Amino acid sequence: MTPEIPRIIFLSCTVSLAMLCLAMLLALARLLWGPSLADRVVALDLLALLAVGIIVAYDILTLQPILLRSAIVLALLAFLGTVGFAYYISERREP
Repeated sequence: MTPEIPRIIFLSCTVSLAMLCLAMLLALARLLWGPSLADRVVALDLLALLAVGIIVAYDILTLQPILLRSAIVLALLAFLGTVGFAYYISERREP
């Protein structure tokens, strides 16, 4: 017996997935045509966090809690990558 997802949750997850995909396209445009390295780093971090949001929304739709582990790992890796890029940018500007 599989549990049913309420219609309002299904509808809200579907709408949020569509909006997250649109946001990913806009962030990808900023990543490709960003004026500076800092803008591109922020866009890359945003892409990773939007991917986490997509994984979580898909997890709610499919009722598979194992996907939350991958979302947590991706969020941690995105944070560490952003910290690494910030350190690189700060070291590059000092000399």
